[in-house]
Amino acid sequence: MADLKDFAEQLVNLTVKEVNELAGILKEEYGIEPAAAAVAVAAGGGAGGGDAAEEKTEFDVILKAAGGAKLAVVKLVKELTGLGLKDAKGLVDEAPKAIKEGISKDEAEALKAQLEEAGAEVELK
Repeated sequence: MADLKDFAEQLVNLTVKEVNELAGILKEEYGIEPAAAAVAVAAGGGAGGGDAAEEKTEFDVILKAAGGAKLAVVKLVKELTGLGLKDAKGLVDEAPKAIKEGISKDEAEALKAQLEEAGAEVELK
């Protein structure tokens, strides 16, 4: 129990910068959103840490590479974007290239999953 008390004391005594770094680590490595970090900053009396708790709401789906099944990826890009076949092929040939920009997280993840299933290498930004 003493270890938990020491850990709690360390958390309470973190600086705003350290809380922001901790929030980044929790989000990147463990998938935990930094909203909890904002509570820790507020409880610790830190100021200006609330901005770090803002969650990104718009994402870009970036096609990094078509992979081995280029034709399948071109067809899927055509379907997802509403482009013509020639334009979709051009977009795939120009990878890395944005497929869609400024979309919701759920939509971006769905597009990424579809593209990866077709064999493409995709990134969300």
